Amino acid sequence: MRNFLSSRRFVIIGIFVAIGLVFAARLLYLQIIDDTYSELADRNALRYVTQYPSRGLVYDRNGKLLVYNEIVYDLMVIPRQVKNIDTNEFCSLLKITKEDFIKKMEKAKKYSMYAPSSFEKQILKEDFATLQERLYTFQGFYAQKRTIRSYPDSVAAAVLGYIGEVNEKKIEEEPYYKRGDYIGMSGIEKSYEGVLRGVKGSKVTLVDVHNREKGSFQNGKYDEPAIAGKNLYSTIDLELQKYAEALMKNKRGSIVAIEPSTGEILCFVSAPSYNPNLLAGRERGKNYKVLADDIAKPLFNRALMAQYPPGSIFKVAQALVALDMGVITEGTGFPCDKGLVGCHNHPSAARVRDAIKMSCNPYFYRVFQREVQQKNPKTGKIDSKYGLALWTAAMKRMGFGTKMEIDLPNVTSGNIPDTSFYNKWYPSGWNFYTIYSNSIGQGEVMVVPIQMANFAALVANRGWYITPHVVKAFGDEKHREIYKKYVEKHYSLIASSWWNIAVEGMWGVVHEAGGTGRRADVPGLNVCGKTGTAENIGADHSVFISFAPKDNPKIAVSVYVENARGGGGTWAAPIAGLIIEKYIKREVERVDIEKQYMEAAPCQALPLRGGHVKTSKANKKSRSVKKSVSNANSLSE
Repeated sequence: MRNFLSSRRFVIIGIFVAIGLVFAARLLYLQIIDDTYSELADRNALRYVTQYPSRGLVYDRNGKLLVYNEIVYDLMVIPRQVKNIDTNEFCSLLKITKEDFIKKMEKAKKYSMYAPSSFEKQILKEDFATLQERLYTFQGFYAQKRTIRSYPDSVAAAVLGYIGEVNEKKIEEEPYYKRGDYIGMSGIEKSYEGVLRGVKGSKVTLVDVHNREKGSFQNGKYDEPAIAGKNLYSTIDLELQKYAEALMKNKRGSIVAIEPSTGEILCFVSAPSYNPNLLAGRERGKNYKVLADDIAKPLFNRALMAQYPPGSIFKVAQALVALDMGVITEGTGFPCDKGLVGCHNHPSAARVRDAIKMSCNPYFYRVFQREVQQKNPKTGKIDSKYGLALWTAAMKRMGFGTKMEIDLPNVTSGNIPDTSFYNKWYPSGWNFYTIYSNSIGQGEVMVVPIQMANFAALVANRGWYITPHVVKAFGDEKHREIYKKYVEKHYSLIASSWWNIAVEGMWGVVHEAGGTGRRADVPGLNVCGKTGTAENIGADHSVFISFAPKDNPKIAVSVYVENARGGGGTWAAPIAGLIIEKYIKREVERVDIEKQYMEAAPCQALPLRGGHVKTSKANKKSRSVKKSVSNANSLSE
């Protein structure tokens, strides 16, 4: 009996020891290994708040502010802590419905019951003031300070871009971003995101049971301050930008102006444009949908993305390439034979500069024929593939058919067709007569407005250019940085002796009898230019490139007005002249002309259905002789 009681005692002791060990192990696990309960306790006493940095400011070339930040508040919620709140009062303060409240809470719960998420975003400080007084009564909710972008002059949307909430894909690609963060979506906001965004910080705050902040935890020992983003100093001239946008009101197209000596973009307009403030703040989503659904496509950046037939401005490039190839000389003349291709009435050009001035189609038909139908030194026979390969390489060295490395996103390349392009289209064979429409800037040649402006700068500089860019430097007043690639000169490799012939021809376009761009003339400024009227589905496009003054040029401009009847000399040329006058003289003296072109709405109306007239793809077949003849007047410039 005694042994039985003794053994039973050891069993009971063993059970208690085992239970004690289980509790000890569990306690060890909870306190040292598993921090779940510790985290839950902290969340009831501590609040971890992300400190968002201010994005860098953006200035124009003269120090005027283009973009600044305004303080807003995100209302955050931790669903598990939401208890016994007056829903009616809460909804009234936020100006939302009870259905909205339920929907937002369900979304927050789905994200996490314990982690904070955004309940209402970007509350303006004026609206937040009333809510702030009562916020402590709504357990589980707190405010987090943010900033949104503001645009004091409401211009340059195509350059500046906008910011929006980061998507899941970007979060996976770059762990810096978290759900609810904002990121540059377009313009320099996107291309300079890493410079502008700064570095996030964090703050740990003590909170009482009534959701009221009681101060910093351990005097800020664990806080990390946010680091503000760097400022951008743009190349844009604010006054010129506002003026150019006013000129393009009620029109579709683009204006790009460059300082030839630096490649700095002075103004950059895609029309129709929009007020960039529409894509900032709580109404951004609603406004974006309205803009995206607009048939005129204000969100489509025509200056960088639209690929157009260049029309007759391309004749300047044709002349330079032909002179450099040696297939023509300065004094080469051709008769204006309308049997080859349609043309307007003018004397036959006896030299290159006159052909540019009068924009003679048959002349450049013959020029392109000589460029393409060259003798291949390896075979001793005329070989169109050999000639086209030389022509393609020369055009690409002038910036056509390649993506310009401008510091803005979503640039397209245009199209300079090469032998592989035509081999694919015409597997049974092709020659000059298949592709001759390229001679006058039609056919398969497509350009982007930024390339047109850069080409004008290339001619102005007599053979070199610096890649166009919209930011001069970034940093602060004392320590500014620049990208070296935006000071490097690029040479076309066309002999320097040929450029003055092109310049003289472009001067004649504006100043001499028979010139097609007389309306671009600005007294005293020696403007050089070239008109183009580009064939298109619907009304033709009006095109003009120019620079001024002729010697030591200060500005190079491209203007493209979509579906504007009357040609390059009627619409694009006078608009370019006004831009040049505004920039160089700083005021426009020809107020009657200014008024006329600001108020004009020359563009053919867009169709009610089917959207925007397509200008972004090359034609699938070359223009026929019949079509060229029937559109002789529109092709002549």
